[in-house]
Amino acid sequence: MKVFLIGAGCGPESLTAEARDALAGAGLILGAGRLLREHAAGRACAEAVRAEDIAGQIAAADCETVCVLFSGDSGFYSGTRRLLPLLEGYEVRVLPGISSLQLLAARLGRPWQDWRLVSAHGVDCDPVAAVCGGRPVFFLTGGKLGPAQLCRELTAAGLGELPVTVGEDLGSADERVRSGSAAAFAEEAFSPLSVLLAEAAPHRERRTPGLPDTLFERSEKIPMTKQEVRAAALAKLSVGLEDVCWDIGAGTGSVAIELALQAKTAFAVERGEEALRLAERNRRALGAWNLRLIPGTAPEALADLPAPDAVFVGGSGGRLGEILEAVYAANPAARVCVSAIALETLQTACAVLDALACETEVTQIAVSRSRPVAGLHLMTAQNPVWLIVGRKK
Repeated sequence: MKVFLIGAGCGPESLTAEARDALAGAGLILGAGRLLREHAAGRACAEAVRAEDIAGQIAAADCETVCVLFSGDSGFYSGTRRLLPLLEGYEVRVLPGISSLQLLAARLGRPWQDWRLVSAHGVDCDPVAAVCGGRPVFFLTGGKLGPAQLCRELTAAGLGELPVTVGEDLGSADERVRSGSAAAFAEEAFSPLSVLLAEAAPHRERRTPGLPDTLFERSEKIPMTKQEVRAAALAKLSVGLEDVCWDIGAGTGSVAIELALQAKTAFAVERGEEALRLAERNRRALGAWNLRLIPGTAPEALADLPAPDAVFVGGSGGRLGEILEAVYAANPAARVCVSAIALETLQTACAVLDALACETEVTQIAVSRSRPVAGLHLMTAQNPVWLIVGRKK
């Protein structure tokens, strides 16, 4: 038996000639109801969507040729991927089609090779993290994550002015392509068959950790981890592009912002209202859109956060033991760095990490900075800082 897996494209007019020929000779056509209505009217067909159901229909078919229709292109977030392993023993051919990605790019007259491609169709998706990578992002949407919901999340992160484009019912008589801002589209209603193109969020060029202190707005009442210590802490945490990071006791947000600029997403927990307002201003000024500020006290404020890959503890409010227990309960493999300026905090951190069966490494950082005095440059010592790194054995 021959089996053709066909990308049905965006409407009947977008089918390739090869796909038309395969459909014309098919004894049975399978696919979602919408696709069957468009491409198999009056033909022998059966509705099937799940890969297992389609494979079962093929096995029971009494014909020489079966065609399976997939929305869009057969290689672009298609059910083809799950079906192919179930078709051993058949003569299978995959016939690609026009995807909504290609069609939207064509409608806009833009190349799409530099776009980031993300599916929000029936899967979890973080649109804020996606647009922070410096490239336009194309979202396949569906289910709860339609264009309006994605735009609401962008707006909530401070990206309400971000330019976006929505393509609805592409390739059909009801096709509509509209451009606007994320804030404007957050309250709109769109067709269930929609895609979203979001432009890249304003961002700083990636650089090694350790932004100059002068880039941060500061307050005498709110502590800030200095540049040299921040750089060392991020190096200890080995932050990667797909990491989820926590900063506990965020203060001005300097560490949290640097974590966000290096990672997929970051969460900053801070109990002080003034500190939260200051951190929010710094977050916006430095384009750390993927940083979420969490008001509250740890460890209680950590309960609903996604499991972390890397955690910086800059302030614990005397509850360091409870905080580290919560961190390792969320992810036993988390990389943890505790900052201490007092001997008591250093002692507590080492004792807690030892009790949690962690390998502990302590680094002392003593920084001196130059200052001009009467035409000369003298060195002024900063408070020494200990970085305590814990790793589960």
